[in-house]
Amino acid sequence: MLVIEGASGKLGFATLTALLEHNLLPPSEITVTSSSDSGAAKLQPAISKGVKLVSANWEDPSSWETAFKGSDKLFLISSARIDKDFGDAPPGQGREADHFVALEAAKKVGIQHVYYTSLAFANPSKSRVMKAHERTEEYLQKEWPGKFTIIREGLYNESWPLYFGHYDVPNDPRDEIITGGDSPISWTSIPDLGLANALILSAPAKDWADKTFYLSQRKAHTLDEVAAMVSQAKGREVKFKVVPREEHEEFYVQEKGMPAPMITWWSKSYDALNDVECKIDDPTFEHLLASKNVKPKPMEETVAEMLKA
Repeated sequence: MLVIEGASGKLGFATLTALLEHNLLPPSEITVTSSSDSGAAKLQPAISKGVKLVSANWEDPSSWETAFKGSDKLFLISSARIDKDFGDAPPGQGREADHFVALEAAKKVGIQHVYYTSLAFANPSKSRVMKAHERTEEYLQKEWPGKFTIIREGLYNESWPLYFGHYDVPNDPRDEIITGGDSPISWTSIPDLGLANALILSAPAKDWADKTFYLSQRKAHTLDEVAAMVSQAKGREVKFKVVPREEHEEFYVQEKGMPAPMITWWSKSYDALNDVECKIDDPTFEHLLASKNVKPKPMEETVAEMLKA
């Protein structure tokens, strides 16, 4: 029995959808968790097919024991509560604290294999967004008693606005976007990642046990190239400029009025980009998709679709 934590989120839902659409696991062998009424509503079509839904939330450790009971495999999707990371959270107090709650519950109920969704930066990374992932990876390697698989999920195609200067897709008026760094990024679409994850989760556990790898397509695009894609889709030139990280932070806090804790946390991602941390050369993802005769979705298509939506 497989349990998918946070199945109503972007990656969890894409993975669940792929498992069902490709008939990779019987619905009766899948349990999903959600912490909200809206999440539960989104999962209703899967529930109607026989998937089991259990409510669980990070503030109630016992709810995870209930959710995991009867399962032997856990797909642990990283916590979305990024504010826990702000201000250089010390070890055990960032988002990894949520992961530890789930993992301790998994220990108690006898989960045998954890598949964890890390992120496609280096480890160690200059970014702060990777810090909770680094700490969770370390926990799995040193303290988890069973089998584990660390999946460093590619940076989403669909997340380009975040990296591209917090771009407002519907109505950003800027003719020039500034960020604190740039380099090739191996962008990867969420539905494609969902299929790759589903193929891993439905394979014999021994095939992926105690492995760490990246799920990213190898074709990479810089943010400067993304600017050209945006220009093409909008029919007007949108320029791109790299500035020192401190200038990036000042602009988005002072000029754009964004919260300083979030910006100073996020801006260190550009230090990682300047070190080319997100250009991935791992064939795993493309091999998995090829097994289903699927080609990775091009970044150009995602940018154009989002801007024309």
